[in-house]
Amino acid sequence: MQRKTGRVPSGHLSRLKPVEIDPLAEYGLPSKGEKRLLVAKTQESYYAKIAERYLAFCTDAGDRDELQKQFSRLALSEDDPVPTSSTSAPPALPVGPTPAAAASEKNQIELSQILSALRKLREGIVASKRRDAFASQVYLFAIRLGVLVSSYETYHPALLYLLRVIHPAHNLTSVERHEAVAYLVLDAACRRGNLADAYTLRNEHRLRDAKVDAVLRALVRDDWVLWRKTKRSVDGHRAKLMEFAEPQLRAHVLKAFGRSYLSVGLDFLETQTFSSWKELASQHGVGWELNNGRVVIRKIQGRS
Repeated sequence: MQRKTGRVPSGHLSRLKPVEIDPLAEYGLPSKGEKRLLVAKTQESYYAKIAERYLAFCTDAGDRDELQKQFSRLALSEDDPVPTSSTSAPPALPVGPTPAAAASEKNQIELSQILSALRKLREGIVASKRRDAFASQVYLFAIRLGVLVSSYETYHPALLYLLRVIHPAHNLTSVERHEAVAYLVLDAACRRGNLADAYTLRNEHRLRDAKVDAVLRALVRDDWVLWRKTKRSVDGHRAKLMEFAEPQLRAHVLKAFGRSYLSVGLDFLETQTFSSWKELASQHGVGWELNNGRVVIRKIQGRS
């Protein structure tokens, strides 16, 4: 009797499909023992893959408005787990998703993977003590993307390392340094709500920027008009940082409405607060009454 072996015929092996590995998930975190990202050439080729993936993501998003929506969606779900290796399974889609919802979910996973890959690359640069033009380029890219998706875990430590470690060893251009310092000041004022620290950073770095100064003045004075005027005049990255402080200023405006008006037209209220009635009710807890297109703020009690 012929003995059976556990070998698979060679013809079967040739028909097996190779396992597809996401190029961005090929490497692990250097802080967890990954050594390959400490090599300069590997860092550069990995960054090229990240840049290529990001450009593809922007192209798939289509127009600017859709791209901003994708950034905002990731900002709202930034606490969700992010795949960091080839063994990580992507988040499951909801049951019966619409094509638009499925595409949006796919884009969020893609953007999360890009951020995760940038973290790995930054760790590799830190571990290898690389402080040159390439390191500056990677950190500026991570900072800009982190700002757009409101991920302070990405952009804030990157800003500090860029200004404190890389810049003294390899000078940034005046434009790059100005950009980084402006982000740092705006983060202190808008996200952290620390105006004293914001002014200290502004003075330490000798930042001269009229629009940043206008943001600080608006926060000091609770000046909603100046705030909105300034926000319309700045670029998308600065506007994104300003969004951290917007609920605080909008709440101040709503208090002013509450003290000054008995009732106002809904259109007027939404125009002045730059928010829909639904957003005001859900995000700011407005308890006013909406009646036939008019918002009743206070009712005059009749005399007994």
